[in-house]
Amino acid sequence: MGEDAARKPHAVCVPYPSQGHVTPLMQLAKLVHSRGFHITFVNTEFNQRRLIRSAGPDSVRGLVDFQFEAIPDGLPPSDLDATQDVPALCDSTRKNCLAPFRDLLARLNSSSDVPPISCIISDGVMSFAIQAAEELGIPEVQFWTASACSFMGYLHYREFIRRGIFPFKDESFRSDGTLDTPIDWIPGMPNIRLGDIPSHIQTTDPNSIMFDFMGEEAQNCLNSPAIIFNTFDTFEDEVLQAIAQKFPRIYTAGPLPLLERHMLDDQVKSLRSSLWKEDSTCLEWLDQREPSSVVYVNYGSVTVMTDRHLKEFAWGLANSKYSFLWIIRPDIVMGDSAVLPEEFLKETKDRGLLVSWCPQEQVLSHPSVGVFLTHCGWNSMLEAICGGVPMICWPFFADQQTNCRYAYTTWGIGVEVDHDVKRDEIEELVKEMMGGDKGKQMRKKAQEWKMKAEEATDVGGSSYTNFDKFIKEVLHTP
Repeated sequence: MGEDAARKPHAVCVPYPSQGHVTPLMQLAKLVHSRGFHITFVNTEFNQRRLIRSAGPDSVRGLVDFQFEAIPDGLPPSDLDATQDVPALCDSTRKNCLAPFRDLLARLNSSSDVPPISCIISDGVMSFAIQAAEELGIPEVQFWTASACSFMGYLHYREFIRRGIFPFKDESFRSDGTLDTPIDWIPGMPNIRLGDIPSHIQTTDPNSIMFDFMGEEAQNCLNSPAIIFNTFDTFEDEVLQAIAQKFPRIYTAGPLPLLERHMLDDQVKSLRSSLWKEDSTCLEWLDQREPSSVVYVNYGSVTVMTDRHLKEFAWGLANSKYSFLWIIRPDIVMGDSAVLPEEFLKETKDRGLLVSWCPQEQVLSHPSVGVFLTHCGWNSMLEAICGGVPMICWPFFADQQTNCRYAYTTWGIGVEVDHDVKRDEIEELVKEMMGGDKGKQMRKKAQEWKMKAEEATDVGGSSYTNFDKFIKEVLHTP
């Protein structure tokens, strides 16, 4: 290693091992690299194998100054090419990842091939990294990969216990109107109901792993020197101000896909983070469609549904008569592979395209996409904003209920599908969003948010400036 390389600051980046977390932390790592940092990106061994399967062995060879390492996640060995069980993975990372992470840091610091570690950037739900950084006496920052409004919701989980709301006494809360109860005591979050709080609260189990994990990991973020959010000031203004009153050292630097346009290094840009093999032929298919004529459907990397719901979505799309691009992961149907009726495939063969995964950012910025039927994961929401595309929202779990509520009450860019989805509702919503007055209004609003997101990430914009401050104030580089 040359003298210049040895002097480079070295950031170790550790995402929570799920696609929706790996993607934005990779974006952030690339941006930090563009400011002169050596990067070590730490996957779990399970995800490292998935990355190799999806993108080939070269995908983890990295570059001289952007390298990949892996640590065990503590779960039994598995070669499944699917999303892992979320509660088991959460419980395992917080109990088992600190020791191997410490060992990795020690190995990196004793290596003459990389510069000494100067900081750690950790996923907001991998707070063991705070302790590891403290032991090394180096700066550490938590990167909250979901929305700021969901973060505020998680921060108040303890208050739901104190008020006797959690756990629910029995399952009747799901159908008796309890979830419509207004919640008016969370700062910066007006106009929300109990059912809009991140959904791990919706359980009768007082020992729920996910309720405890997400509530406590959000609290742990407050023990770090700083938190960075993948959002922009005008988008979540009210809740960001409320968070800043509680914890002033926050930096908004999103949407990261737009901030990335300021990166110059094509080699680094080409580094992959998709755990699924992407089918880019869908872009050629979109090229042959009229502007705003295609319904794009993708439920993200974790959502699963019943076979009945899958068929209701299918026939709703078919009956709408609009063209559609539908991403169907192999593991999207609970405990089974996704099988669509022959009649549906026959009915839609000239106007529907089904693929198992795609480069979503490029799809959502394609002019032929008119609306996005989504689970409301935060990456999907931001990528829709970057593309100026309105949404039909079918939230699955976690922060998605919160994001969905904001989409139609605050941002004016989405409509919600009933959880027990019916084909008639899908048909009606698709027709309204693609050709009705409501759809036109929401497309206009989505375009306005796109312009605001571009302004925030332009040179001198709030996110661009905040990213600069984050590099200088938190990571301590000139």
